Amino acid sequence: MNEKEIAEIRRRFNPQKTNITKVCGCYVTASGEIISEFSQPLATLTPDETEYLLSLLKKTLSGTLDKNLIDIPFSNAQVLEGEEHKTLLKLRDTALEDKEALKKVYTDIISSVKMENNYLILLAYDNYDVFTYSKDGKKDEDSSELFRYFVCCVCPVKPTKPLLSFAAFDNAFHGIASSSAVAAPEFGFMFPTFDDRMANIYNTVFYAKNAAADYSETAEKLFKAEMPMPAARQHDSFCNMLGTAVDDECNIEVIRAVHERVADMVAEHKESRDREPLTVTKNDISGVLRSCEVDEERITEFEKNYDETFGARAELNPKNLVDVKQFDVQTPSVSIKVDPCRSELVETKVIDGVKYILIRADESVEVNGIPINIK
Repeated sequence: MNEKEIAEIRRRFNPQKTNITKVCGCYVTASGEIISEFSQPLATLTPDETEYLLSLLKKTLSGTLDKNLIDIPFSNAQVLEGEEHKTLLKLRDTALEDKEALKKVYTDIISSVKMENNYLILLAYDNYDVFTYSKDGKKDEDSSELFRYFVCCVCPVKPTKPLLSFAAFDNAFHGIASSSAVAAPEFGFMFPTFDDRMANIYNTVFYAKNAAADYSETAEKLFKAEMPMPAARQHDSFCNMLGTAVDDECNIEVIRAVHERVADMVAEHKESRDREPLTVTKNDISGVLRSCEVDEERITEFEKNYDETFGARAELNPKNLVDVKQFDVQTPSVSIKVDPCRSELVETKVIDGVKYILIRADESVEVNGIPINIK
């Protein structure tokens, strides 16, 4: 799924647009015991409760692609014979009415996660009459495709703090006892995916609120699939391997060149409006290192580390490797944030044997919000 397709499904989670008529799931203790199972029609909720519940489900499709939203493919063998895939299809095809399939999903999730608080496993089914576009580009509400899917998410149930309120009718303060509230989901998934604006039963999209969290065991239980390395670990691994391989040739010019190349790729891809997601390979980074005249042996070392960490043919989301929106310079005592478009203002230099970070200050300078003069 691309960003446009995700946004189209996200708009479904609106009381005026959705065909979701009920939610089902179970309430689980932090120790993994199911306290209750439920199937509740949305018609029994108030408008505010319905809107909040739909907002929780909607968050299962939020965040950044390849960072919070991870595409998990199924093999041909899984689609033909895999029990894990049959379970997902049963839930989709029965609109979450298959009790055995529901129980299996509950069990797989509970056995693979550890939560600090009690939590809810929530599921909802929707069917979407996919509109089309006429030749003149106008939206045609006549549906040519029915997209049937369900979402599943795991939401912590957190205790609230006691509060104090003031009641104007009796001109007095009153205490509000502590209670519990359903928080935003920690993780979840949607099946099937909405690729090319139609159902793709060969894929599911997995959501992780924390991009650094490891849900490999959950993916193995639910999908018999291997999760890619979390985005935060991809970033850390890339930085470590680049610094280690390039070693004493790793200067600010090299890092600036890598940053600028990745930022240019992201900008060009955005302008092209290409539906296919942007990826970066080891050859892209190696090319930047060669342009910086890094020794060939060090480039070979970087490529070896890349293969061992990500895989020889791995294509990664560049935003997981480099934050194109900021350029940071840090020491143990100083942190400097620079506009990525003006990174050339920063340079490093050794003066009388002492290492310095120099920042050209042609424009106005403020310290603690106060303009200063540099003489």
